[in-house]
Amino acid sequence: MPHQLTAVYPGTFDPITLGHEDIVRRAAQLFDRVIVAVAAGHHKKSLFSVEQRVDMARVALADIPGVEVAEFHGLLRDFVIASGAKGMVRGLRAVTDFDYEFQLAGMNRTLMPKVETIFLAPSDKFQFISSTLVREIATLGGEVDQFVSPGVNQRLLDKLGGAAA
Repeated sequence: MPHQLTAVYPGTFDPITLGHEDIVRRAAQLFDRVIVAVAAGHHKKSLFSVEQRVDMARVALADIPGVEVAEFHGLLRDFVIASGAKGMVRGLRAVTDFDYEFQLAGMNRTLMPKVETIFLAPSDKFQFISSTLVREIATLGGEVDQFVSPGVNQRLLDKLGGAAA
């Protein structure tokens, strides 16, 4: 079997948005295998459990060949190395993301010198979408169906008791 070029796209994906999906589609054109690594997110207060976030991502990304979804706990470095990845994908929406992502890339290069960080920008129509904003809008009763896939939208409606309808 020929060697597969693998990349990991890590995040909390709480919830996964159309912007995330766009980044995964772009990454899938560059790599043979893309692992969407859903962080347990012990440092963040999540709306959805890690199991729910993994399930939503699997449903949202099911049509993209070469894409897998897995949860991870602990250091991202350990997950990336264990998966044999040569690349780590990070999305950049705006200049404000760059400072943090650049610092993170430097740290990751120190921890994983053989893994390259690849920055991808989403399509223009998705650049302003963030999980944080989607959660906030949905929690306050706003409609978010233009920012997430139908399955994710339904999960938000179910979770919030129809408040996002």
